[in-house]
Amino acid sequence: MREWGEIMKDRIGISFLGFGFLGLMITLYLGLMWAPSVAIDAFESPAAQRIFYWHVPSAWAAFIAFTVLFIGSALWFFKRSPAGWRLHVAGAEAGLATGLMTVLSGTIWGSAEWGTPWDWSDVRLNTFGLLTLLALFLVLGRRSQPDGIETRDTFSTFGLFGFVLVPFTYIATRIWVIRHPGPVVATGSDGSLQSDMALVLFIGAISFTIFIIGHILTSMHITKLEQRVELLQSEIDRSA
Repeated sequence: MREWGEIMKDRIGISFLGFGFLGLMITLYLGLMWAPSVAIDAFESPAAQRIFYWHVPSAWAAFIAFTVLFIGSALWFFKRSPAGWRLHVAGAEAGLATGLMTVLSGTIWGSAEWGTPWDWSDVRLNTFGLLTLLALFLVLGRRSQPDGIETRDTFSTFGLFGFVLVPFTYIATRIWVIRHPGPVVATGSDGSLQSDMALVLFIGAISFTIFIIGHILTSMHITKLEQRVELLQSEIDRSA
């Protein structure tokens, strides 16, 4: 029964990944080919604005992933929960994937709109970049260090304290408006979108959410299998 339950969880994760990926492709098509563009005088490069239909939902998914990373880190650090550690690993990997999507799409837009891919004076860009670097450190660090209590405690600590950057980045989108555009959702009457634009962003947000859930479930399953293999290998080494 336990094996059947794990098989079902694996299939659910893969199904979410598949449906999420399909939604991402639909979002990409709608954003590039169907959604209306902005007024010509609104941006230096109006055509580059279309990348926001990918950029904004990927940033939303990244915040979900970093929240999962925080929860997993807390469960391991305070409860010594094996599931919490797997959640930590999944959150870090998902945060790295979606963080890179957000940063890369943002640099493409910045190159077209600003003439430079990065603005070091923009607080939001720098804090989100630090979040992505944190995820990169956690993913590469875990793979380069032997698994153990001390290793897990160290990386969980980084996951806990690094989460401070998430609300800080969110608040920065509403306080420091320098060159990076302000928030496009949840902005009240001054930030309303055309219905077609809002629809594409909504489809993108749902698709990225489904995709990130599938990514996390699949990653947790893979991590559990890796731990089983390591346990079997250690038992074989002891008996040899």
